[in-house]
Amino acid sequence: MPTALVTGASAGIGKTFAHQLAARGHDLVVVARDKSRLEALRAELEAQHGIRVDVLPADLADRTQLGTVADRVGDRQRPVDLLVNNAGFGLRKSFIRNTVEEEEQMLDVLVRAVLVLSHAAALAMKERGAGNIVNVSSVAGFMSSGTYSAAKSWVTVFSESLAVELADTGVKVTALAPGFTRTEFHDRAGIKARQAAPDFMWLDADKLVSDGLADVDRGKILSIPGVQYKIAAGLLRVVPRSIVRKPKLVRRHRPNKD
Repeated sequence: MPTALVTGASAGIGKTFAHQLAARGHDLVVVARDKSRLEALRAELEAQHGIRVDVLPADLADRTQLGTVADRVGDRQRPVDLLVNNAGFGLRKSFIRNTVEEEEQMLDVLVRAVLVLSHAAALAMKERGAGNIVNVSSVAGFMSSGTYSAAKSWVTVFSESLAVELADTGVKVTALAPGFTRTEFHDRAGIKARQAAPDFMWLDADKLVSDGLADVDRGKILSIPGVQYKIAAGLLRVVPRSIVRKPKLVRRHRPNKD
């Protein structure tokens, strides 16, 4: 069986990836900070799909723990065929209202962890001549909306660049750039959907992931689920930057930690 490693697998989009990949017959390595939730996920997936699930608790903002995950991604004896870099969170306050430590922690998870794990995966997968890397970015990366959108912009451009570097090696890279998505994150934070965006802008997590995996199967480098976000991303790329920089163009997307 192929093996997939999913970060931020305890909830939200990451948990949806875990369920759909298990249904496809992948063994899994699930990564998040909450060991108890990962253990519950393992029991559920193994019972439903008859696959093997390894639990790897880790805080990706901690460099030692991130190194442990990178070692697992790059393990030649236990190859990871599909890496899903999904873990992430946003900060509620604006840049200058946060401490620099808070900002650094977010960048460690959204940027550094993606870089480190992608590097480990790319080396091992290129050696084998096969593999997929999926980096979960965001449509927010096409806007100017704080360090979260800046980090997601990096994820998208990095993924596109890595895809070009790995062309003709058998290793494929996809940046998955969703918009607002209905997950338990918003319920846990007490955020009502209508406060963040109108109903038509919200994506269903199951559909988002299935569409994203279909794009991975097709070898697409940039996957933007949802017609509304395909249109929005296209417009954001061509309108003057002065419009993109308007603070009320959209409300900031503030997901919580996994």
